[in-house]
Amino acid sequence: MKDVSALKPPSFARIGDPISQVSTPALVLDLDAFDANTRRMAELARRHGVALRPHAKAHKSTAIALRQLELGAVGVCCQKMSEAYPFVAKGVLSIHISNEFVGADKVAMAVELAGYARLSVCVDHPAQVDALGLAATQAGVVITVLPEVDIGQGRCGVKGNDALVALVDRIARYAGLRFGGLQAYHGGIQHLATWEQRKEAAGSAAHATAQYVQFLAARGIRCDVITGGGTGTAEFDVASGVYTEIQPGSYVFMDGDYGSRDWLGGWKPAHSLFIASTVMSTAKPGLAVCDVGLKGVAVDSGLPVLRPGDHGDQLQYKAANDEHGILQVAAGDTQDYLGARLYLIPGHCDPTANLYQQYVGYRRDVVESIWEIDARGLSQ
Repeated sequence: MKDVSALKPPSFARIGDPISQVSTPALVLDLDAFDANTRRMAELARRHGVALRPHAKAHKSTAIALRQLELGAVGVCCQKMSEAYPFVAKGVLSIHISNEFVGADKVAMAVELAGYARLSVCVDHPAQVDALGLAATQAGVVITVLPEVDIGQGRCGVKGNDALVALVDRIARYAGLRFGGLQAYHGGIQHLATWEQRKEAAGSAAHATAQYVQFLAARGIRCDVITGGGTGTAEFDVASGVYTEIQPGSYVFMDGDYGSRDWLGGWKPAHSLFIASTVMSTAKPGLAVCDVGLKGVAVDSGLPVLRPGDHGDQLQYKAANDEHGILQVAAGDTQDYLGARLYLIPGHCDPTANLYQQYVGYRRDVVESIWEIDARGLSQ
């Protein structure tokens, strides 16, 4: 009997192989498109004198974050405390937690991370300030705190000058905390359908943010950092004169939801992220079944679509089961698609990336790199 203790699946991708030989399902990255997207956003921020702090929740990969830093990013945003650990461990030493957190375990992680990196966090309640302030002061670390203001989304963040200044004053009580400015993000406007809608909404969000900044300035309180914005509004945010820093994330990939929106002026990022899939069954007339279902693609922002030029006129992804993707075959098409290789554009890149362990980067249809998605699943 053979020893089974070391048994494991073979590598699903190898550098130097054609992309067509990568075992599916696989998350594959067109490196030419990825590089162009990454450079363009860095240049946009640089041209307007605004710092770029990309959102790492989009890709959850230290390899991608380090590439963003090489091009001038000042650090990254993380959405959860545990998510920050792989980035700090790989040398990303400026982290903004762009989300609130509660609990002794989360506070302990913040204090620990602050011993290794420049850490900033968000708050929208005095109790959050007190818990973090006591722990940071006792540990002898300093954590930068950015109160979040609600500029229209109606989710997290304080609303009103009184609530904001109460947080600022509370932060000042603790030697372990430093007021750093404001978190002012409106996620709800990032996916508005038209360019004009996003421009108008971004202007309103920037105006609301500016009013908070002016209120604090009148009290002699300076905001060193005013951070927010995203992929859908980045071109407006950098030109607003309000934000000192932007937080786009999806721009490196450009998912199906963003891709379906209107863009003007040649700014639209290119699709770089695809799910390689194989048609595994054609047993039913008029249907093809591929190997990417709910465990391989997030469908909260719509079902995936085929990459332009890949049987898009003949096949349409209609439903997702756990391990099956159901595709409708166009009427009158009698081709047997069994074994056909498909490249799907996910509707929402962030949760899709969290389903995989690696990105397979390719250039001119040859695998060039394999990057770990080393923050996947870190949601605490």
